[in-house]
Amino acid sequence: MSLYDKMTTAWANRDGQAYLDLHHEDFQMTWHSTGRVSKKGDTSAEQMSAIMGLSTIRNRRCIFESDDIIVQHMFADYENGTKDATLHVTLKKDGLLWRTETGVTAVKTQT
Repeated sequence: MSLYDKMTTAWANRDGQAYLDLHHEDFQMTWHSTGRVSKKGDTSAEQMSAIMGLSTIRNRRCIFESDDIIVQHMFADYENGTKDATLHVTLKKDGLLWRTETGVTAVKTQT
């Protein structure tokens, strides 16, 4: 099973521990919206499971995966009615998720 498939399975099952286990000890995620950098140890398995429940992910797709990188795109619907399109680019190290950068675009909802 590819790392992308393991990642999406853990997310679909809201298994925070399985998801975090796919991250390298030196994992960092850069949020383009704020410039903030999150690290693996910043979030517990319980917190990750809760985060997974905050949105509904639609049309998730792997654009490209190799031994070095995963590029994925998805739409997220949130309980407050907002919707985002998100692009994640993740470098791999030792077969694990190592460096992620995201770009998020708000999707206007029809009223």
